[in-house]
Amino acid sequence: MMKPYEQRFPWNLDWNLLRTFIVVVEQGGITLAADFLGFKQPTISSALKRLEDSVGHRLVDRRPNHFSVTPSGNKLYAECNSVFGAISQIPALLSDIEDTVTGHITIVMASHVVSPHFDEVLENFNEKHPNVTYSISVAESSEVISRVEQNRATMGLCLIRQRRPHLETRVLFREFFGLYCGPKHRLFGRKDIHLSELQDEASVSFQTDIESGPLYCVTQLREQALMRPELKGVSANLPEVRRMIISNIGIGALPVHVANKDVTLGSLWQLPPYKKLPTVDICLITNPKRSQNPAEQALKRMLDSFLDKTPREIRTYR
Repeated sequence: MMKPYEQRFPWNLDWNLLRTFIVVVEQGGITLAADFLGFKQPTISSALKRLEDSVGHRLVDRRPNHFSVTPSGNKLYAECNSVFGAISQIPALLSDIEDTVTGHITIVMASHVVSPHFDEVLENFNEKHPNVTYSISVAESSEVISRVEQNRATMGLCLIRQRRPHLETRVLFREFFGLYCGPKHRLFGRKDIHLSELQDEASVSFQTDIESGPLYCVTQLREQALMRPELKGVSANLPEVRRMIISNIGIGALPVHVANKDVTLGSLWQLPPYKKLPTVDICLITNPKRSQNPAEQALKRMLDSFLDKTPREIRTYR
């Protein structure tokens, strides 16, 4: 049972302090937050002090030349994001009381999500519901999961090494990763390459390609070829990893179904191994606690219907 002061807390709290706190954390300092909001620094400091007094916890460790968020502050920041994510849905939830499906859909995805099936569903959905608007952004898989958890996105498309029990997760498609080099590499164009010829080669990859990360299978692929363990180049974006491979900064792994076009155009060349390539499942994640607007509900239903009717084998890009 809630204590009396806990029951009064949401009524007594100045909710503007939460918005200010979010900006302080995201800007990484009081001065930067003041510049962002157009206020003077003492105003932000005072707001932060009032919020700390209201919640009864120290939220930020601020000293000369030092700024960090305390564990209590991190917890409050996560909850604030969830609250403001829910509040941002209110206009869309209230705006559609007619049969016409309207609303805004926010999708966040990893950069190497290339799925003709998903694109087809999106095309059909847009044709059926032309009044819906969209925003699509690219982020690392960990950030994709975080945004969906914090109620800041309709859905996410990403890699998941360990499923989150509080999120709904469905495999959208499976892809295979192979090793590739660019046109200036000594192995480009050769068909008689042995795996041993990749030994001690420099490599580039995604930032999620770390031990125990969602792309750890790519690390194992390089280890199998005895390539240099340290990465010469990293990026969270597939186009930039592709750029580094073509620029001969290093050999890199890419989804085979994505790289095939560049191979045909003569921009990339696939290297061994050619069999038993590592597989990665790209998942569709949603937050069951999110109050979805009509557009979000309709797209979720269409995607669920597609996944229910389409066998996993067809959604495996070899």
